[in-house]
Amino acid sequence: MTSIFSLPNHSLLCSTVSTPFSEISFPAKSQRPSSSTVKFRSHKADEFVSSGQIGASDSTTRRRELLFIATLPCLLPLTQIMDSQGANAVEPVTEEYLLIKEEISKVLSKGKAAGVLRLVFHDAGTFEMDDSTGGMNGSIVNELERPENAGLKKPIKVIRFIFLSSVIILQKAKTQIDAIRPVSWADIIAMAGAEAVAVCGGPKIQVSLGRLDLLEPDPEGKLPEESLNASGLKKCFQRKGFSTQELVALSGAHTIGSKGFGNPISFDNAYYKVLLEKPWMSSGGMSSMVGLPSDHALVEDDECLRWIKKYADNENMFFEDFKNAYVKLVNSGVKWKSL
Repeated sequence: MTSIFSLPNHSLLCSTVSTPFSEISFPAKSQRPSSSTVKFRSHKADEFVSSGQIGASDSTTRRRELLFIATLPCLLPLTQIMDSQGANAVEPVTEEYLLIKEEISKVLSKGKAAGVLRLVFHDAGTFEMDDSTGGMNGSIVNELERPENAGLKKPIKVIRFIFLSSVIILQKAKTQIDAIRPVSWADIIAMAGAEAVAVCGGPKIQVSLGRLDLLEPDPEGKLPEESLNASGLKKCFQRKGFSTQELVALSGAHTIGSKGFGNPISFDNAYYKVLLEKPWMSSGGMSSMVGLPSDHALVEDDECLRWIKKYADNENMFFEDFKNAYVKLVNSGVKWKSL
């Protein structure tokens, strides 16, 4: 399926596009950095970034913005698909990391955190060990029309703005620090998800930079289904390289958002405490709508229940295990840019 991020015409790669943002030059996908560039012009980038707006009111400006964002993944050198052999992650904390993190913190609020974190899971959750497909590759921008990704267009707008403002700030910094390189959609999504956890009071998570974007959708049907029982969930996560403990830890992401587990903007261990109470077993009322069927299934499985009890009793343990599982998640199936 196509999305607003799909390019209608590959000739755009060699054209000049006028946008409402600052003038930035990027090498085209088929060119080396030293060759001719594509330019984007505007004198209002600083006002846009500082205002915190995520969209312009003028319809022409919106069309130009969408065209700009759609073209970016094909223009940045980091998004070229290349063999990951001999490639490495750029470990935090680098100058790029700190600059991007600052841009994320300007935009990401507690109210937007749950959607952004869900975006991470839906991008990285397509990974399959057997055929090495899917993973944290930014392909989610081409998969927004799929039923399982319903509701992710708003978080993508947040990521889109962060991506754009990061490109602008990195381009400015590059005049002073030659080592700074462009980043990918996958990097921005992974970092924004980590910030979403932290801004809601969860553990601080640092992720590496250097992911390559996939310029086409991942195969369909790779995300865990909400209707799976515990056995099905464990098998699904095993195919993705995750243990039962990691499954339970990552499920704790539902502690924020609209799933009904405690404070929707507070990342804590309330998810596990509520699971043990099984409020969905009560007749009628809002309590019966807490969680998804897959959440309910975890507490009925003895192996999962063991970890649920541990995390309900020890929030620090949950934080540490979630942090480790999150880093593993956002590195799943990643192809790294060659240094």
